[in-house]
Amino acid sequence: MHLETEAGLSAVSEGNKPKSAPKSLWRRVPVCASLAGLGILVASLRLFSSVVRSTGLTMAEGHTLLSVDYEIFGKVQGVFFRKYTQAEGKKLGLVGWVQNTDEGTVIGQIQGPTVQVRVMQEWLKTEGSPKSRIDRAKFNNERIIPKLEYKDFQIVKD
Repeated sequence: MHLETEAGLSAVSEGNKPKSAPKSLWRRVPVCASLAGLGILVASLRLFSSVVRSTGLTMAEGHTLLSVDYEIFGKVQGVFFRKYTQAEGKKLGLVGWVQNTDEGTVIGQIQGPTVQVRVMQEWLKTEGSPKSRIDRAKFNNERIIPKLEYKDFQIVKD
């Protein structure tokens, strides 16, 4: 017959009297908790490697710093597109800038690790701000950079 202890470990009982778990088992509980944390870390690393695989990058390329200019076409002005772009860039740990144009588009530059830049490019092509409508996204002047050229992600006023 087995009984559950507070830590979720089984203790053998004899008759109606439960037998306490050996003290050595109680010392292992923190190790189990540590192993749970390790499981979360492993899952995170798997997620990161799947992003790297899905973008066609090697792990080394994922750490390379990239700079890309962009222009977004559609209903992207007057819908908080710049504000959402800045927030998304900061969330991804990127630097750069975003600005409205006189032609009704939004232009800018993003810089950071290749994987995050690719995620931001996908966001610019498909998501944008909630009230925006993206017809097309143009990316150019892609280049590897030795260090970031900006300190943060800024909205450039007209």
